[in-house]
Amino acid sequence: MFKLSDFAAVIFDMDGLVLDTETTYFAAWQQAAEAMGYPLSEPFCQSLSGLHYRDVELKLTDLCGADFNLQAFNQLSGLFWHQQVNAQGIKIKHGFTELLEFIIQQQMPYCLATNSRAVNAYECLELAGIKDVFSTIVTRDDVQQGKPAPDIFLKAAELLRAPISRCLVLEDSHAGIIAASRAGAFSVFVPPPFPVNPLTVELCNLTIDNLACLLELNKQ
Repeated sequence: MFKLSDFAAVIFDMDGLVLDTETTYFAAWQQAAEAMGYPLSEPFCQSLSGLHYRDVELKLTDLCGADFNLQAFNQLSGLFWHQQVNAQGIKIKHGFTELLEFIIQQQMPYCLATNSRAVNAYECLELAGIKDVFSTIVTRDDVQQGKPAPDIFLKAAELLRAPISRCLVLEDSHAGIIAASRAGAFSVFVPPPFPVNPLTVELCNLTIDNLACLLELNKQ
């Protein structure tokens, strides 16, 4: 039976797991690319889920060609994204608040570990109204390699002063689950609302519908 008490610490991913940011990224990327004459399909945008921005840029160049203006794309997508989130904010994913309250009640160490750069991560947390929730945050800026390399989770475990083998990693992306597996953590996969890679399900230790389900499992 799954119990949070079996673990020494909990590591949360951010995009798509704590915050509903990925849909906002997809919309901004599609708007920017469309304005430049390069329509991006929904499946292509979904394939970028969980990747560091450098890897996103490589995939864009592979798709659109070597002459694709990444600087213009980044400026346009940033403009469209800010217009969207400044008007609508960023939603917190279902079950996160209740799960975190339970973790705090159990006095378990926890942190955020994201492939986003620090400036982007802190901006998203502020727009969602939870900028002070995580006292420990590991970003892509803190490590040599981003997910799917294990560096971010290994750094998180080090800061939490917990063996990575006793850390519970909560993830929603293929890259994140690969990183957790390579790090040697126990990983829980919360699938996004689009088709997932079957290998992701094979690699993780547990698959659940949302974070609220994790709390329910713990109460059984």
